[in-house]
Amino acid sequence: MTTKNSAEGVLIKGANLLGTDVSDVLVLDGVIAAIGPDAARDAGSDCETVDAYGLVALPGLVDLHTHLREPGREDAETVASGSAAAAVGGFTAVHAMANTDPVADTAGVVEQVWHLGRRAGLCDVHPVGAVTLGLGGSELAELGAMAESAARVRVFSDDGRCVSDAVLMRRALEYVKALDGVVAQHAQEPRLTENAQMNEGSVSAVLGLRGWPAVAEESIIARDVLLAGHVGSRLHVCHVSTAGSVEILRWAKGRGVDVTAEVTPHHLFLTDEHVRTYDPRFKVNPPLRTQEDVDAVRLGLADGTIDAIATDHAPHSLEDKDCEWAAAAMGMVGLETAVGVAAAAMVDTGLLDWAGMADRMSVRPARIGRLAGQGRPLAVGEPANLVLVDPETRYSVDPQSMESRSRNTPYAGVELTARPVATYLRGRLTASEGSAQR
Repeated sequence: MTTKNSAEGVLIKGANLLGTDVSDVLVLDGVIAAIGPDAARDAGSDCETVDAYGLVALPGLVDLHTHLREPGREDAETVASGSAAAAVGGFTAVHAMANTDPVADTAGVVEQVWHLGRRAGLCDVHPVGAVTLGLGGSELAELGAMAESAARVRVFSDDGRCVSDAVLMRRALEYVKALDGVVAQHAQEPRLTENAQMNEGSVSAVLGLRGWPAVAEESIIARDVLLAGHVGSRLHVCHVSTAGSVEILRWAKGRGVDVTAEVTPHHLFLTDEHVRTYDPRFKVNPPLRTQEDVDAVRLGLADGTIDAIATDHAPHSLEDKDCEWAAAAMGMVGLETAVGVAAAAMVDTGLLDWAGMADRMSVRPARIGRLAGQGRPLAVGEPANLVLVDPETRYSVDPQSMESRSRNTPYAGVELTARPVATYLRGRLTASEGSAQR
């Protein structure tokens, strides 16, 4: 595959668009200029040619849930390193969560993150604003100021913590309604999960680890869909992990509540059985659940009850993760393995085709985040944000080859298929063959 950038444009030959139609695509001046026979005819002599036969072309992926750690924890990740990881993973836009240090609860902090993203230039970085000051859960943050800032924040979340106060959650839903925003809730009743270490069930009983009950997630989702319906505002549920949560969301959508939801690749692929090793790479919030829960969230994603796949990319330094289970931080990196893991769970099982994957990993996330230039169709005149995926290659996950500053992947040594091999942001190559372009 050719990997050089060309100012004269790019002719992508023989790409399998959304896994259905094989066609040529011509990219000029950052937009899709032609598709089909006209593409080769209209390409200039200086146009770069990319052999994409056998590759699936998808719109650039959009992640609703990425932790970039900057400002404050640059030892674990920076906006630049996280953007590089995103580009390798096929993402052209990410939403950077607010639990930084300082917290992204003011216009100044979200603008700082936004500017760092623009400087890196490998994907569009959209800051998520905190719902409450300092993630403290007692007073609303500067939602309006963040929405009106240069970052134009539309997603607000205290992710890592739940907005557990019902009155405050109602006020947040009312406030963001006027901003065309959405509250992305980390659904976790804190009193039911105090000192919890893993999913509550037979495995936790055997291992002697304090259990994290499914009802801690489900009770908050049930409360919040009722609040969103009452207020008439948008609610988004982060990292859905239980069968009961899927049923509540299905009920709420059936009643017309404006609620969307996401599931992570790891909750589609891993179960609490992996915790038997006491390997802290499998320690995550919410915890890995049972196979029954995995089956339910897969079906919920397939039928549209769950709208999106979001990575919850959570990088941690070695000292925070490579320690005994109880002391280890929760979370795992996921940007660079998202396509392979999600494809194993959904495409290889026949639950989604590649068009469905594009819908769940690009179209719907962009719509939820109100990103006008992302998640667009592969059509003439649209921004050339796209990723080429090799659906047949087999590769073993190597943490040391990752672009992320952190190595806390649960997939080390796991063999995956379906790998992004080239990512284009408005026609510019940002990553190729798994290596970010600098």
